[in-house]
Amino acid sequence: MPPAVILPIDPQHPDRRLLVRAGAVIRSGGLVAFPTETVYGLGANAFDDHAIASLYKAKRRDARDPLIVHLASASGLPRVATDIPEALGHLTTRFWPGPLTIVARRHPDVPGRVSANRPTVAVRVPAHPVARGLIEASGVPVVAPSANRFMRSSATRASHVVADLGEVIDLILDGGPTEIGLESTVVATDDDGSVRVLRPGAIPVEAIVVALRDAGIDVPVHVGAVQRVASNDGELSPGLLETHYAPRATLVLVSGAPASSVRLMVQLLHDAIAAGERPGLIVYDEDADSLIDPRMPHRVTISHVGSVASPETIAHNLFASFRDLDAAGVTRIVARTIDAVTTMPGRPPIPGGFGLARAIDDRLIRAAGSRVHLTGSMK
Repeated sequence: MPPAVILPIDPQHPDRRLLVRAGAVIRSGGLVAFPTETVYGLGANAFDDHAIASLYKAKRRDARDPLIVHLASASGLPRVATDIPEALGHLTTRFWPGPLTIVARRHPDVPGRVSANRPTVAVRVPAHPVARGLIEASGVPVVAPSANRFMRSSATRASHVVADLGEVIDLILDGGPTEIGLESTVVATDDDGSVRVLRPGAIPVEAIVVALRDAGIDVPVHVGAVQRVASNDGELSPGLLETHYAPRATLVLVSGAPASSVRLMVQLLHDAIAAGERPGLIVYDEDADSLIDPRMPHRVTISHVGSVASPETIAHNLFASFRDLDAAGVTRIVARTIDAVTTMPGRPPIPGGFGLARAIDDRLIRAAGSRVHLTGSMK
């Protein structure tokens, strides 16, 4: 197929004519990439099973990894989901439109392919004017995973979409860099009515706890997916795979006390150079003086992502940093966690900060896969 048509669009005051043009592509079964407040999404008609199959093919996405249905407003929720638990209903009132995804019972009109054959469906209402305008112009709910090749870093700029999918999709709405840079928080309810945060994201767990408490909804809030019983069904939510969000380069992650982590990072960089690798380094402002060794600045490609004191800045820059280092030809990237409370299967919890830092560490750990070095004390 010909390369995707790229249409620049004002992110705050999108041209209605462009939205109508893109909406017609969605209705006809095509694929449109568009900005949301979190990352760029790849949109298809949520009621068109053929279009959804085309989306999986374009992304090379595992059929066991479900999609999120995006709505223009909460009023569209009954079209795609039923039996919304009270706690989730309140969270939608509090956080929609915005970067919160709920998992509820799937409406029969939504193809099973959307949900990896599960009886549930993940749904959110984005806050970005282009995203909401496109969904309204389409006249249908829109499934929209991140607009990148499966398992790779999410796209936070239109250029990232072009690099991954420009030859296999129909149209890209270029609304500039996304604001948040990390995917939505995904929540569900357990059988006992408690709320479970399946994927940490742009809305901190603490905000969910406070919202439920303020509404007088007294239920526990858990973090982390329940272990899935082996079956032909897929995951309950996107973003639960142990390895995900990865750059092309090998990411090696260090976790622990900052001082000991920095020492190990320096050693890993020297080891990479000795092995003939082209190393890259993701640097927090607090580590810059210790990490940037004047003996090897020309041999290490450095990406500054911001201060640990401003996790919003790090979140905004993280996936773009992965892609910039890949574009520079780096073969091995060294980074460290912020040390938020994150637990991965078979690995010890990483204590420390909360809030958005938890989501950043989740993405770093999944992007590194099994290549995580614990330095001992986390204090």
